[in-house]
Amino acid sequence: MFQFLNSTPYIIKSRNSKELINNLLADKHPILMEGLHCCYYLDDKRLADRKIIVRTHNIEQVYYRKLSQAETNPLKKIYFARAASKLENFEKKLSNASAIAAISAPDTEYYLCYHPKTVTVSAFHPDNKLNINQGKGDFVLYHGNLSVGENNLAALFLVKEIFSKIDIPFIIAGSNPSAELNAEVAKHEHIQLRDNYSTVQITELIRMAHINLLPTFQSTGIKLKLLSALHNGKFCLVNSPMVIGTGLEKFCIIRDSPQEIISEIITLMKQAFTEDEIKMRTELLSGDFSNSVNADRLILIL
Repeated sequence: MFQFLNSTPYIIKSRNSKELINNLLADKHPILMEGLHCCYYLDDKRLADRKIIVRTHNIEQVYYRKLSQAETNPLKKIYFARAASKLENFEKKLSNASAIAAISAPDTEYYLCYHPKTVTVSAFHPDNKLNINQGKGDFVLYHGNLSVGENNLAALFLVKEIFSKIDIPFIIAGSNPSAELNAEVAKHEHIQLRDNYSTVQITELIRMAHINLLPTFQSTGIKLKLLSALHNGKFCLVNSPMVIGTGLEKFCIIRDSPQEIISEIITLMKQAFTEDEIKMRTELLSGDFSNSVNADRLILIL
């Protein structure tokens, strides 16, 4: 109850550590605060003379409001809504940073109102090369952390509005699926639920799938699962909120209504994924989504 009433967001307050601040004070190196949740010491007077870069993952207060909207548990809904308000208030402290490294162009525009030195540094990810199979797969894949309300909502939407309407093999992969999702999947023989798979197993499913279907109801930040699908998978079918403002639009097929998605799935299942399409993805290795390019951008503001 005390934390609920505390003005500092829990995801920030919980990263208050004497060991951490002592380590930061032990030298004069620049400090990279990874995400708003790591900014507890951003306005600490002991760090006033230090160069501090805040690396934002998304617009946290928007993300938490969306989590609240997607949540069905009343207590969690209230918790996420309260957290969103606290996070929005905490954003004012970003003026204490030396610079902000935002994850996408829309996020950069948002954070410029808090700090004039805000630049776009896209997401760092584990894929430094393409690992895509040509040809065809025989199933459609959706993957994500299913314990997150937004992902559970997306998976339920796919089962009820997409997967149940066409007789094509579908796999939903992710950790801790809800009882509701388990029950919906159990109604359909052609839909499988693979829960608590390792990262290696998920990546292999991404490579084997003919279509990686990744809708979202949140348009904040950049989804790492989409970058993984683009580096390892064949066709990537998404809705507009998944890619809007990210620069990844040209690498994906964008469809929004259930009928549009169903029609596109039927069309794509008849097509092979070609070498030409893989070559188009090579731009990911040298442009805005290259780890080395983004490391250089980060160095420039240090």
